[in-house]
Amino acid sequence: MAFWVLFIAQASVLAYGLLGGVFLAFSDFIMRSLGQVSGHGGVEAMQVINREVFRIVFMVLFLGMAPVSVLLIVYGLAWGEGSGSLLIAGAGAVYLIGAFLVTVVLNVPLNETLAGMDTDAPATARFWQDTYLPRWTFWNSVRTGACALASVLMMLGLIWTAQNPAV
Repeated sequence: MAFWVLFIAQASVLAYGLLGGVFLAFSDFIMRSLGQVSGHGGVEAMQVINREVFRIVFMVLFLGMAPVSVLLIVYGLAWGEGSGSLLIAGAGAVYLIGAFLVTVVLNVPLNETLAGMDTDAPATARFWQDTYLPRWTFWNSVRTGACALASVLMMLGLIWTAQNPAV
């Protein structure tokens, strides 16, 4: 395995894990806490969070891992050899589908709908409780699992490749 691929793959273990940790915090206690805030406080807090998420650190990591994952998939399928390379490609695919695509197709549209709502309106409270909280949290939990799985697959791929360099 070329040094640059090894470096990117090792950094991906950490990046997938960090992203999974952010998603885990939301699924484990942040969304539950926001759901227990009285009045429109939870909605307003989530609207602020959804604006603040565009900070550079999270967005560079989240968006940056999409092309990195594509690169790892291509490497694993086109140039890699053996089971380790398939695990590396699998890690990239799991992140792209389970974290990146889920975010773009499912979580972001919910965020955009919430962003355009009046925090004091009764319809907002119903949307928040009946739709946003359960759906957003479910799909966020999928993202958590995808990032954790991608990190584990990448680690296993690297270990397999290190232990079986000619396979």
